[in-house]
Amino acid sequence: SVYLAARANIFTWPTGILNAIFFLVIFYQIHLYSDMFLQFYFCGMGVYGWFTWKYKAEHQQSAIRTLSNTNRLRLGVFIAVVTLVIGFVISRIHLLLPQIFDHPASYPYIDTFIAVSSVLAVILLARRIFETWVLWVLVDITSIGLYSVKGVKLIALEYVIFLCLAALGVLSWYRLWKKE
Repeated sequence: SVYLAARANIFTWPTGILNAIFFLVIFYQIHLYSDMFLQFYFCGMGVYGWFTWKYKAEHQQSAIRTLSNTNRLRLGVFIAVVTLVIGFVISRIHLLLPQIFDHPASYPYIDTFIAVSSVLAVILLARRIFETWVLWVLVDITSIGLYSVKGVKLIALEYVIFLCLAALGVLSWYRLWKKE
């Protein structure tokens, strides 16, 4: 899915939906609840992105755009504030819903940063905004560390691959942006 996104290929979306379903189960099992909730979002955005790109392709594919410096700053502040608020709730989710979450969340703020940044990165991806790849690089680096600490080495390795693909996305989309 990430490889296809880096190539601006519409099959990014259905492969992403399948991936989200598998990750949902894994993240529940290892108590990364923000990441687990994120997978529901990825499924929905997979449908949205798939139809958006399909519709645009039939008419006119939108150009790759970039954010202004002001909007980049707003995005960063938004990520920080939302991470703190949701991270606080996730850190107490086992107290709020003990029948569903029988263990405290692991690394709730780091996990929430990954989830919040991923949500925004998918929105930027669907809108073909270049900064999606900057967020994916940050998400991938953070995820490599978190999943290594949690002992899910194969997922950490997968995020090393995602990081390489995000770097490919930066280069590929930059070239497309310059060409447009």
